[in-house]
Amino acid sequence: MPAAPLDLDQLQTFITIADMGSFTRAAEEVHRTQSAVSMQMRRLEERVGKPLFEKDGRTNRLTENGERLLAYARRLIRLNRETLAAFDDASLEGHIRIGTPDDYADRFLPEIMARFLRSNPRVELSVVCEPTANLVEQIKRGQLDIALITHDDARGSEVVRREPLLWVGSMNHEVHQEDVLPLALGRPSCLWRRTACDVLDQMNRDYRIIFTSWSATVIMAAVLSGLAVSVLPECALRPGMRILGESDGFGALPDCRIGILRGHSSQPHIVDALARHISESLDNISVVPPATEESGAHFDFAGVAYGRGKRLRPSQMLPGW
Repeated sequence: MPAAPLDLDQLQTFITIADMGSFTRAAEEVHRTQSAVSMQMRRLEERVGKPLFEKDGRTNRLTENGERLLAYARRLIRLNRETLAAFDDASLEGHIRIGTPDDYADRFLPEIMARFLRSNPRVELSVVCEPTANLVEQIKRGQLDIALITHDDARGSEVVRREPLLWVGSMNHEVHQEDVLPLALGRPSCLWRRTACDVLDQMNRDYRIIFTSWSATVIMAAVLSGLAVSVLPECALRPGMRILGESDGFGALPDCRIGILRGHSSQPHIVDALARHISESLDNISVVPPATEESGAHFDFAGVAYGRGKRLRPSQMLPGW
C-alpha cells in the first residue's frame, strides 16, 4: 500500500519549533498546549521513522534527520500556500517596484520572483537594478517600494542574510602576486570598496584601482580576464574565479550583510508580503562550492540553484571560463 501522506499541520508545528528554538514558545505561537505539541512531534517521528530531536542540556535541538526534514517541510508548506493562493479570489493585487544590485539580482531574484508570483499571480513586479547607494536614494524619493541592498548600519535596513565577503582573482592568472595589486571595484560610495581598501591599507599593501564600475558584470569581467582582483560576496562568485585567502597574502574581510529596505508604499500589505517572502527565500537559498581543480569535475550550477554543498574555502578554484 502507498505510504500515508505527511500531516501539514504537524509539519507547520515542526517548522515553528525549529524557528522558535523551543517547544514552549512554539506551543504559544501555534496556540496549542505544550503536551499537544509534543504529541504532534511524537507522531511525526513515528511517521518518518527517525528521531527528529535530541536533548542538549535542558533544550531540544534538531538531529541530522531533523535538519533534513526541515528543508522538505518548508518546501511543502510553501507549496501548500501557493496552491491555496492560486484559488483565492481575494489574493493580493497591485503593482510593486523592487530594486536590487545586479549581483544580487542574478543570484536571488529568479527564485524569489518565481515563487512570489506563483503565490500572488495578480501582483505585477517592476525591477530596478542599480547600486545600493542609488536604491537608498530612490527609496527616500518614493520611487521604489522595497529594495534588497547591502546593509550598512546607517541605512537602517533589516538584515535577512549574511555571506562571506571574499577576495577573488582569476584561476588562470597570477595577477594577485603583482607588487602593486590591480583592483576592480565599485564606485567610491561602495561599502565593499571602502572595506577592501581599509584592509589593504592596514596590511601596508600597495594597490591601484584600475576599474571602477557599479556593474557587477564589468567587475567580474575584469577579474575573469586576469586584469584585476576584486571583492565579492559568495553569491556573486562565477566559474573561473579563484578565492584568495591569507596564504595568498590577503587579510580577512567582514561578512557581507544583505538587508531589506522598505519605502512609503501605497500598498504596504503587498510590500509586507513580499518582504516576508524574500526573507524566507533567502533563508533557504544556499551557495554551493563548485568542485576543486584537482577533482576535474565541472561547476555545479544545479547545486547553486538548489543549495547543495559546503562552504567555500580560500584558494579554492571555480573551474570554468
